[in-house]
Amino acid sequence: MKENNLDKEITSIRQLMERSTKFISLSGLSGVMAGIYALIGAGISYQVVYAAFPGRYSYNPGDTESTEKVITRLLLVALGVVLFALVNGIWLTVRNAKKKGQRFWNPSSRSLMINMLIPLITGGLFILIMIFRSYFGLIAPACLIFYGLALINGSHFTVGDVKWLGICELVLGLFAALFPGYGLFFWAAGFGVLHIVYGIMMYYKYDR
Repeated sequence: MKENNLDKEITSIRQLMERSTKFISLSGLSGVMAGIYALIGAGISYQVVYAAFPGRYSYNPGDTESTEKVITRLLLVALGVVLFALVNGIWLTVRNAKKKGQRFWNPSSRSLMINMLIPLITGGLFILIMIFRSYFGLIAPACLIFYGLALINGSHFTVGDVKWLGICELVLGLFAALFPGYGLFFWAAGFGVLHIVYGIMMYYKYDR
């Protein structure tokens, strides 16, 4: 009997320590919604590219003017996807945090944000440089790679499953770099399909 009580106390202490050092209120549904937004964005992007270069699904390096117009439109689509996913993710995570009795903005969530922002800001600047230098074929791989690094870096301050999502995004980004003409499809797989699968797993594991 005493051993059972001791085990319960140890479990309670462990949970309290985890709550104080890790942000455990990430919403699985936000991952699903982010994946859906990404797939919608990928569909729109495909139409943009296909309209500019019929019969192709990648940019035409020989047509600089058309390529620049397409890249601008694709960036606007990507910005829209990020905005919708971010707003929806914050709302669902705040709601999830209230259910679990955890404040959304606390030391662990701040540490999570800071550690994710470092790779994301670096990646964003790197992508802008590639756009300026017309290295369009490496934009999608760079998005996946730096996003994967951000997830891995931030996983120290949240649930461990985030780390595995980051590793998958990183590996997918490296494969995308090998096949630059298929960047849009890798982008859809990484930000769309992987997010949906991850979100469903997170929902059934932590949210229910």
